[in-house]
Amino acid sequence: MPSANSFQVHGRTAIITGGSRGMGLAVARQLAEKGASVVIVARNQDKLREGNGALSLETQRFHSISADLTSASEAVRVVDEVLEWNSGSAPDIVWCCAGSSHPTLFVDTSVTEFSTQMNNNYFTSLYMAHAILRCWLKSSREKEVAVLTTSQDKPGAQSTRRTPPRHLIFTASFLAFYSFAGYAAYSPSKAALRSLSDSLSQEMNLYAAAHPKEPRVRVHTIFPAGILTESFEAENRIKSDLTKLLEEGDEPQTADAIASKSIKGLESGLELVTTDILTTLVKRSMLGGSVRGGFLRALGDWFLAGLMGIIMVFVRWDHDKKVRRWGSQFGASGMKGDNNAA
Repeated sequence: MPSANSFQVHGRTAIITGGSRGMGLAVARQLAEKGASVVIVARNQDKLREGNGALSLETQRFHSISADLTSASEAVRVVDEVLEWNSGSAPDIVWCCAGSSHPTLFVDTSVTEFSTQMNNNYFTSLYMAHAILRCWLKSSREKEVAVLTTSQDKPGAQSTRRTPPRHLIFTASFLAFYSFAGYAAYSPSKAALRSLSDSLSQEMNLYAAAHPKEPRVRVHTIFPAGILTESFEAENRIKSDLTKLLEEGDEPQTADAIASKSIKGLESGLELVTTDILTTLVKRSMLGGSVRGGFLRALGDWFLAGLMGIIMVFVRWDHDKKVRRWGSQFGASGMKGDNNAA
């Protein structure tokens, strides 16, 4: 495994969506401490001002943009504004942290909330990915004819990519690998991000091979479990008692800890980054054709996948037993003391 840092940020420009609080702000702060100039994007202008205050270092430039990224045009506007602010230079890193969770039982969830969850968690990231990749790859497409002509003039010419890669980073969840009662609205939106990441990772190989002189684009996804934030506290107020029971044993981490472990994973070259032991183990049983980081990692995954395949049978059995027992004791509402629920 190479010892080189695969996630260089010093002197580079990063866009962080959902960067005004929680994990997004922690990521922005830690990238700034490593020497990056940072643009944070969020809807709430007051939160953006607070976030900018938390990034007040003397050696970098900082900017904030208020935008509703559930609109594709807003994502394009964000990229255009960053290009203008950055003297025409494209950002080097885009990290999508925007999102929300509404952990209620399926039949208790408003139908509109399902589309809201997809908009907040999936489409905000998809729209930013589309906008930034069109920006990053536009120059490659425009140069394609010139590159082909040059290669015909010099058939044996070899090019060396010297520019560090650009990075597009999604933020999914442990629940993208294993979901349970209470997350029917949330988990699919995070699983969709993992699938999108796998697809784009392969497409970026196409562009890297076609344009070897251009900076490579690497696509990553982070899979945190519980994060101790204001949003986490708000989620617990609407979460059913049953969901809380099924989450027992999952110790939430601080936003700073999640950000630090995520960055370390990126620095080591991982495409799919987990931030706690449980998610790391469960991931092994769900990778399929995802990039695993080389033969030795794949071999380790194969061993752990076999072990986790057995363990997850018992995990699911235990959860199902708890759910059935709950229904017998408390009814179908997911809350204690509500035997009359439908």
